[in-house]
Amino acid sequence: MAIDPLTIDSLTIAHLPLPIAHCPFAIIFAQYYMKQFNVPITYRSRLISAIKNKRRSQDKLKKDFTPTFLDFGRLQIYLARHFGFCYGVENAIEISFRTIDENPGKRIFLLSEMIHNPVVNDDLKKRGVQFLMDTHGNLLIDFNTLTSDDIVIIPAFGTTLDVEKKLKSIGIKIEKYNTTCPFVEKVWNRAEAIAAKDYTIIIHGKPKHEETRATFSHSASNAPTVIVNDMDETIALSKYITGEKPLHLFYEEFKDKYSEGFNAEKDLQRIGVVNQTTMLASDTQAIADYLRQIILIKYNLTEENIEERFADTRDTLCYATYENQSAVYGLLNSDADLAIVVGGYNSSNTSHLVELCEEKLPTYFIDSADRILSKNKILHYDFHNKTELETDNFFPDKSAVKILITSGASCPDAVVEDVINKLLFYLEVNKTAEEKITEFA
Repeated sequence: MAIDPLTIDSLTIAHLPLPIAHCPFAIIFAQYYMKQFNVPITYRSRLISAIKNKRRSQDKLKKDFTPTFLDFGRLQIYLARHFGFCYGVENAIEISFRTIDENPGKRIFLLSEMIHNPVVNDDLKKRGVQFLMDTHGNLLIDFNTLTSDDIVIIPAFGTTLDVEKKLKSIGIKIEKYNTTCPFVEKVWNRAEAIAAKDYTIIIHGKPKHEETRATFSHSASNAPTVIVNDMDETIALSKYITGEKPLHLFYEEFKDKYSEGFNAEKDLQRIGVVNQTTMLASDTQAIADYLRQIILIKYNLTEENIEERFADTRDTLCYATYENQSAVYGLLNSDADLAIVVGGYNSSNTSHLVELCEEKLPTYFIDSADRILSKNKILHYDFHNKTELETDNFFPDKSAVKILITSGASCPDAVVEDVINKLLFYLEVNKTAEEKITEFA
């Protein structure tokens, strides 16, 4: 299949057949020629736009993951090379706000949170949009109250086949207002492709996350499917493959994580791994490698005939997840006092950025500048225990404080600029973030 680098974009790349969709050439050009979206100007930051444009022009192949250094004297910031809105998020925001503008007087519903960011979701609510379900799939509004005249927007995470069927039965045209990220759809397509070759699908994802629930639904319609949340669950699953555990225990240990009719005796003999697109790349790779080795040993296979039992499923992370995580690795090479990660508290991709930073230095996960309460106090989120913490004296007593900053793929750049300005204010630096724009002209 011929690829024209002057016309390919990231929507195209999401639907390219394997192995073309994963070749470096295609991915590079897909990102470089990315579509520009019309999202509310209030989500933009003049400074951060200038920085991103400058870095993009200097590094068109996106090989440089070193951070951008912002020297404000007493405050020194290392800003991640990649962060903020991705293709899927901007696409979802553009469709949502356009739908509101084009349908005055109509009832407009979001199936659940558009993306995992409180700023965007609150803005949509202020525009009159109502949420049908919470992030766990619990109904907030009875579907029976909907009519065929109503508009229902499918969020970027996608949704289950069951929900699609219910909405269609009411007469709601979901395909017209479907903002499912093409990189999520790509995972569904990958699962369908290996299901057609009689492999069972192993999904690396968070079972309660909207995207994983949607991926599970689509996958289970084509093949036996089971979800593993982490390496511990992967190791537990492997023991049913090897026979170390009696198969009847599988159904209790993986309750609510396997598809209807799953037969542990035969459905774990041929497997392939796909993932929730926002998981840690290293974790997904480790899980796939581990299960591959288990299959190799169990069936006495060689590298040449491994595909008899293990599908060739290369990483299904989206480009933004890969870039943002790689940028954090580059960020962590900087000598700093602390890290601040900005994003929605229920954002999976953001929590993984926090996880990476926590391994190196004190890290504070906040969803807005308002969480920085004073020079001596910050209110931040512990995603491990799902609680907010208040930390005193988080600024070190130094003449120059060095801070690493990044944000999740659903966080507006304007929120990151607000955080920078709040830091400047509390450190008594008589400057604003915008004063740095000229350095990136």
